[in-house]
Amino acid sequence: MSLNARLEPVLYLFSGLFGAAGVALAALAAHGGGEANLAASASAMCLAHAPALLALALGTAKLKTAWLAGFLMIVGTLLFAGDLVTLRFTGSGLFPYAAPTGGWAMMLGWLVVAAGAVLRGKA
Repeated sequence: MSLNARLEPVLYLFSGLFGAAGVALAALAAHGGGEANLAASASAMCLAHAPALLALALGTAKLKTAWLAGFLMIVGTLLFAGDLVTLRFTGSGLFPYAAPTGGWAMMLGWLVVAAGAVLRGKA
């Protein structure tokens, strides 16, 4: 069994979790006052990456790099959104540079998707 096939359920899981979190954070941003922009940014990242993870899960048979792209997007979204939500509720983030690290991980995830398109033609 390939790594893509083994990680497919994880991609589905985080797709659903990020989708639900994105909607909840959007509601918080709409009704939260004060630091609502933090919740709005976290919501946007969750809602952007939930369908991406779903697509990666559905495309594991066709995209060799789906597992790596999904892993980077999951870690990146957790760090980015987690840092903003933690900052919103506690006044301090997860750790220094957690959000930028998460942002870089998400961007690398998308580049890995692009690399998968190139590698797909080489097989």
